[in-house]
Amino acid sequence: MSGSKGHQYDEGHTIAGWGGTAVATVGTALVGVGVCGWTPGTWLGLGVVVAAALLTWALHLAGWGKAPGPRPADQWGMGTRDASARAGHLNCLGCRLAGRRPAAGPERITASGTSVSGAPVSGAPVPGTRAADAADAVS
Repeated sequence: MSGSKGHQYDEGHTIAGWGGTAVATVGTALVGVGVCGWTPGTWLGLGVVVAAALLTWALHLAGWGKAPGPRPADQWGMGTRDASARAGHLNCLGCRLAGRRPAAGPERITASGTSVSGAPVSGAPVPGTRAADAADAVS
């Protein structure tokens, strides 16, 4: 097994994830009490659920969440801060809503094999070459 925590998968456990889940659980319990008869519980519970979403987002932006997709094995621990959060994550709705735009990365490659900045990407087939023609024939 690989990984420092005794398992081989990034299970996504983060402070932001668990904190938001705990607060949302309390909110949904209050909504349930409201449905059973205590009417203020419905509105209070919905407010707590909204607060849970905001808490999770704030913790993610502060570096206590994670980027979409798996993390490197040395960052699988729940108490590990995400050093890349301040710059923003590629394909992350929370970062986009906060106005964080990360630098061009492997996900931002155009069909012509160049990055958004216009620099050729290493390993990407260049149009008009045998590698590009072979890649087109396969797909």
